[in-house]
Amino acid sequence: MTQFRAYEGTYQGEKAVWLQAGKYEAALVPNVGGNLIAFRDNVSGFRFLREPAQTEMDEFRSNPGVYGIPVLFPPNRYEDGKFPWKGTTYQFPVNEEATGNHLHGFLHTIPWQVEEFGNTEQESYVSVKVSVDEAHEVYRFLPFKFTVRLKYTLSEHGLAQHVFVRNDGEGEMPCLLAFHTAVNAPFASGSQASDYRMKFTIGERWELNERMLPTGKYQPLTVEEEAMKSEGVYPYFTSLDNHYTALPQNGRNRMELTDSKLGLTLVYDVGTSYKQWMIWNNGGTEGFFCPEPQINLVNAPHVNLPADEIGLFSLAPGEIWEETARFYLKPSK
Repeated sequence: MTQFRAYEGTYQGEKAVWLQAGKYEAALVPNVGGNLIAFRDNVSGFRFLREPAQTEMDEFRSNPGVYGIPVLFPPNRYEDGKFPWKGTTYQFPVNEEATGNHLHGFLHTIPWQVEEFGNTEQESYVSVKVSVDEAHEVYRFLPFKFTVRLKYTLSEHGLAQHVFVRNDGEGEMPCLLAFHTAVNAPFASGSQASDYRMKFTIGERWELNERMLPTGKYQPLTVEEEAMKSEGVYPYFTSLDNHYTALPQNGRNRMELTDSKLGLTLVYDVGTSYKQWMIWNNGGTEGFFCPEPQINLVNAPHVNLPADEIGLFSLAPGEIWEETARFYLKPSK
């Protein structure tokens, strides 16, 4: 009989909530951005997400964006740190010196509150949230009242994610979000990176300027990028820091990572509210890459294109946006 359990513990010395569901286990560290830092199959020895080693924990705390599943709100880059919204321009810190931009928002480095954790006869789960108001440190950059909640559920069907954003204030607020998900390739200890192929539901590639900001134009896809849409491609075929439109296939928006040696495919199904993908592979270095589902185009408030086309979402007072995602394994064809 499958055992389901949720409990408080530690992860490499950091407070954590652990989930267990049969062969699967996962860990969430609430005090570092509510990051789901581990998702493992302990029977097969698979580690699906990039985890920090014990010696990397200080690096993880200072730069959590390349481990686990960090939430970015608002995500990616904003020109000169300026965020124009409904007639007001908000100033974010310029935290990427090389481009002179603001990068990745404010939620992936701060503590989140654990709301609840537990288990049923079918799953284990944990829910964490951030509630921003005038007293919160994020309010000075994003002066809106809002709640972001993340719930992770672990079952025999893998890892499920539910994200919830509610406008608790009196004005219309931006709802721009992404996950800088860091996936191991290889995720199996007996496989090599060369055994892996990645596939994405991408459409067009956005042209980016020297500051990594979109020009509003598209660029032609390479042969390898076309292969990403069909049979898949070696994840490190070149250095990738590319931005694409999402183009669902068969009603779904997802990344698939196939281990050809084992005949298994890891599916990251993210839902169709994510209108864009970022794909980053650490300069083409074997080990991990980041399939990043993103609501909005990079620098979206500065781009003169239709809001729905670039995912420039807003929430009126009391409105809610939510979406789900799931990681699961299936046999490859």
